[in-house]
Amino acid sequence: MAGIYDLTVDDIGCNPVPLTRYRGKVLLIVNTASKCGFTPQYKGLEALYQKLHGKGLEILGFPCNQFGAQEPGNEDEIASFCEVNYGVTFPLFAKVDVNGSHAAPLYRLLKKAKPGLLGSEAIKWNFTKFLVDREGNVVDRYAPNVEPASLATDVEKLL
Repeated sequence: MAGIYDLTVDDIGCNPVPLTRYRGKVLLIVNTASKCGFTPQYKGLEALYQKLHGKGLEILGFPCNQFGAQEPGNEDEIASFCEVNYGVTFPLFAKVDVNGSHAAPLYRLLKKAKPGLLGSEAIKWNFTKFLVDREGNVVDRYAPNVEPASLATDVEKLL
């Protein structure tokens, strides 16, 4: 199976971004949604990004509409919503599927590397988070209800 740095994803402007761009960085990869009960986590994600980006953290947000159709907008609408409502400056990417036969290759890799509860690879809801070390290894998976601020210690250990 390919490693994380072998993959290319589309940014929120639908431009291809090779993940080698993030080699040597600690990554927090999150499936996001604009109309979810967890949407206020954008604020916490941005605060974590501001605190630790200069030390090598990158947060990568991947909008997903697979859970309760809570990300109905197009990429322009999503980008605008995140900037206007939460001041998001961390990288956002094009909308993806995280489960099913059309799941993005990145999410297939993340889920295989760090299955969830009882070994299930399925993403259960928006704002599931994956922590990736500087070598591209998936080191942890966090449930949607885990607040971004509580991840600071785990992230700092990898920086």
